[in-house]
Amino acid sequence: MTAGPLPEGISEVLFTREQIAQRIGELAKSIDDDYADQDLLLVGVLKGAVMVMADLSRAMVSDPPVDWMAVSSYGTGTRSSGVVRILKDLDCDITGRHVLVVEDIVDSGLTLSWLLRNLGSRGAASVEVCTMFRKPGGARVQVPVKYVGFDLPPAFVVGYGLDHAERYRSLPFVGVLADKG
Repeated sequence: MTAGPLPEGISEVLFTREQIAQRIGELAKSIDDDYADQDLLLVGVLKGAVMVMADLSRAMVSDPPVDWMAVSSYGTGTRSSGVVRILKDLDCDITGRHVLVVEDIVDSGLTLSWLLRNLGSRGAASVEVCTMFRKPGGARVQVPVKYVGFDLPPAFVVGYGLDHAERYRSLPFVGVLADKG
């Protein structure tokens, strides 16, 4: 589990550092196998996917290039406004490339659904999704996710890229936020 007491505000650990590392390795192998000899580009969705992207890309044998996007449909609130804005766009052309969108979490699916349509309209050979965490009960739009690390219960979780008010993102495990869970 974790060495010593849990950080303030965390009531329980759902996935340990070791469990996450093992699952990242399994995902990396599957992706390497599926995209062998293909022009793959990993596209991380900022900010949450930073941890996943770093560990996933290091675990992959194929060493694909990476790029980043930042999109927002939340503004300063905690619920999606339904209007998606691109805060940071890709630096490279994806025409003819196989794009794997790397996410920390798929929850409602609203923003990701928009992002997949947007990337698909840019001439990519394919656009698929890899997410470390998924909340099946939170889906408002069904989004096809090719690679899933773990399914989450309906609790407010933080750690390994997942945050609350920009805190807890760097925890090496995923835990339930006590006052939100």
